[in-house]
Amino acid sequence: MEYNFKEIEQKWQAWWVEHKTFNVSNVTDKPKFYVLDMFPYPSGAGLHVGHPLGYIASDIYSRFKRHKGFNVLHPMGYDAFGLPAEQYAIQTGQHPAVTTAKNVARYREQLDKIGFSYDWSREFKTCDPSYYKWTQWVFLQLFDHWYNKQTQKAEPISQLVAEFAHNGNLDVDAVCGNVPTFYAEVWKGMDESEKQDILMNYRLAYLADTLVNWCPELGTVLANDEVKDGLSERGGHPVVQKKMQQWSLRITAYAQRLLDGLDDVEWSESLKEMQRNWIGRSEGATLFFNLVGKPDKIEVFTTRPDTIHGATFMVLAPEHPLVKKITTDEQADAVAEYVQETSKRSERDRMTDTKRVSGAFTGAFVLNPFTGNLLPVWISDYVLVNYGTGAIMAVPSGDSRDYAFARKFGMPIIPIIEGQEISTTSHDAKEGKMINSGILNGLEVKDAIRKINDEIEGRGLGSIKVNYRLRDAIFSRQRYWGEPFPIYYKDGVATALSENELPLTLPEISEFLPTEDGQPPLGRATDWTSPDGFPFELSTMPGFAGSSGYYLRYMDPQNNEEFVSKEANEYWQDVDLYIGGTEHAVGHLIYSRFWNKFLYDIGMVCKSEPFRKLVNQGMIQGRSNFVYRVKGSQTFVSYNLRNDYDTTPLHVDVNIVQNDVLDTEAFRNWLPEYANAEFILEDGKYICGWEVEKMSKSKYNVVNPDRVVEEYGADTLRMYEMFLGPLEQSKPWDMNGIEGVHKFLRKFWRNFYNVEGQLQLTDEEATDAELKILHKTIKKISDDIERFSFNTSVSAFMIALNELAALKCKKRSIFEPLVILVHPFAPHITEELWIALGNTAGAISDAEWPEFDEDVLKEANILYPVSFNGRKRCDIEISAAADAAEVERFVLASEIAQKWLEGKTPKKIIVVPGRIVNIVL
Repeated sequence: MEYNFKEIEQKWQAWWVEHKTFNVSNVTDKPKFYVLDMFPYPSGAGLHVGHPLGYIASDIYSRFKRHKGFNVLHPMGYDAFGLPAEQYAIQTGQHPAVTTAKNVARYREQLDKIGFSYDWSREFKTCDPSYYKWTQWVFLQLFDHWYNKQTQKAEPISQLVAEFAHNGNLDVDAVCGNVPTFYAEVWKGMDESEKQDILMNYRLAYLADTLVNWCPELGTVLANDEVKDGLSERGGHPVVQKKMQQWSLRITAYAQRLLDGLDDVEWSESLKEMQRNWIGRSEGATLFFNLVGKPDKIEVFTTRPDTIHGATFMVLAPEHPLVKKITTDEQADAVAEYVQETSKRSERDRMTDTKRVSGAFTGAFVLNPFTGNLLPVWISDYVLVNYGTGAIMAVPSGDSRDYAFARKFGMPIIPIIEGQEISTTSHDAKEGKMINSGILNGLEVKDAIRKINDEIEGRGLGSIKVNYRLRDAIFSRQRYWGEPFPIYYKDGVATALSENELPLTLPEISEFLPTEDGQPPLGRATDWTSPDGFPFELSTMPGFAGSSGYYLRYMDPQNNEEFVSKEANEYWQDVDLYIGGTEHAVGHLIYSRFWNKFLYDIGMVCKSEPFRKLVNQGMIQGRSNFVYRVKGSQTFVSYNLRNDYDTTPLHVDVNIVQNDVLDTEAFRNWLPEYANAEFILEDGKYICGWEVEKMSKSKYNVVNPDRVVEEYGADTLRMYEMFLGPLEQSKPWDMNGIEGVHKFLRKFWRNFYNVEGQLQLTDEEATDAELKILHKTIKKISDDIERFSFNTSVSAFMIALNELAALKCKKRSIFEPLVILVHPFAPHITEELWIALGNTAGAISDAEWPEFDEDVLKEANILYPVSFNGRKRCDIEISAAADAAEVERFVLASEIAQKWLEGKTPKKIIVVPGRIVNIVL
């Protein structure tokens, strides 16, 4: 009986749906295990073969854990809000809800074909009001809480209001904006608007003027990762830096806890280091420099206050609020021009472009408090307003960008550490004796830092401080297709909706563009007001809003009363295994961890960290194919003949190429311009060139998994994606090797059936050799799955099958446990074989994982290689139970040993138990 994969896979996929095989309960005596895939965005292009890589890996692990007796939660949903759907709506006039629903249906169809063990009863889309009701609810909680540095947790705003009424803010130690000190009497004398302005500086979700990436063409703010080289990643439109009133989340309050929490999770060190760098903790000093002739001071933060004697100028970010105030009339035009020029550059460009050196002098000076020197104040785009204080004391001898700036604009460069070589570049010396540094001269760097810190605080020039690179998360987008803010403006004051008014759903609008007067698309909505007639917020939340807490909603998705019930959260607790791409290594994970820690503070969740173990899968790259066109003609030359002609390489659709052989007729039908193509062949074939590149529609190297499933089956696709290489490494997709995996599955199938289609396994007792193969495979597969080494598992299956074939094994006691081992990788064929073996349909998912018996692999005897003076002379079989002394006696008594000894007494006998014997004469 032949292996009919199409019939088998369709049968079992339908069976799983009908019997809800993978739906799990929150009430069970089994131990829990939560496996999560990173939220996919359902694009119109659907899945290509690279997308399922992580999903297949998580599915293998999920099925394995079920076999090990766990209640496994393995859900799937869709991150459905976002700019791509909105842009498509603008271009076509079709509502983004319509295109999103269509894309989700396409994704679901493709996922179903691959045979994943998802609990589809928990499926949701972030654009469903029943889901984003809870995103809005979390926002309201953030809006209604502040961060108490004394207790190191979020606490209700109502508690803060009570404190203000009793003591003012004198004893409040909060992470907040700039708030002047006030007494209770002052607070009580404020009107409601003034009080709300004060509270806004404390809220964890707050409204403030912020510098953003503004794209006029798209009419919206963009995140840093949506901007490249000053252009929007989508559409390539110019992006400028612009100050706008935006909602932000005070994630900086959690900076230290986000750092500390990395010690409690099983993530790779490289990933943890990326997060540490993003958070960017540094210890140093805050210093205030007096402006000459003005009452203002410039605040800087430096990790090297000991270098202050080497500071020769100051640099402000062009957007710094003091720039306009301190710029002299003579420098006003140059400064304004430079500020305008800088606004066209993204922060990312400014941070990474280290070769560009530019700036403008403000005309102002500050006084160096330790040297008495006047330092000119410049502006330059290498200083960012949102990092630190937006101002630096420039020490060109110790910083490369300061050095380049000083060289270009003729500033002094003062060496401050003995032996510091600065003739051609800066040298950031962290050790050595201080020179040219007044009171610090002769001190080692570490001692100089301690002394200068004491001086700074003693003279009242500043304070010792811990600083973080992490910035508050901008939470507003001027788009339509996103979660509406549950906020309205009562007499201009941001006011929250009550929880029972949620969800605030998106209104219908006629167009998805900004209004003519520059308002976001929601400005087109009619009657977009609260029940009392006050206007709603016109911005919507960003893409990461819906994906920051989705893992919690999966625990309790049908709950209409709570985001997640206490019972459900205490059962599932956290994600045991999270699999996804490295593109989310910083942004999404930081936001989710912040979200979770806040919910932990308010008692909504029981674990401070959401993702216990994280695995980043690598990328499946495209294997592009090329044809070679003779210039000026429609003639195409085969690969090995191309150098005989003047040719141009062109990408060709990999779907009309098989093992690098082009289907020439399909090529003629592929694009109209190739209808009359002629071919110069080799050995009757057109051989294409190839190259590994990113999988992209423009390179015609996208492989649709539907095609692979149609031709080879889902089980082959699953095993082949794992077989391509280690999960965490990037590797090229190459159809040339898929036949080998498909042959393995056909061969596996034929072990169960004879040519008449009858089950041919016997109930004979397995031999020792057969049992060794089985238990070696059990150990190998079990270890590999736990280590996510799925590629070596597929190899192990092939080896085991070949070894059993050599023994002509057809034993049920061998192949039945082997079916369970293969099941996580190839669930359809193993379901079919499981019932053929007389088991209950569908029960393989709950079958117990085969137990490894170490005794089976123990050898009764060991073949010892015996050497004389380091040269092997023979092999002697000795009992595996023999100790070193017994092995020595046995070898010396053997006839062959006596021959080589020639009556001599050995000087030394070396026995490595279980390995070798070496006799030294």
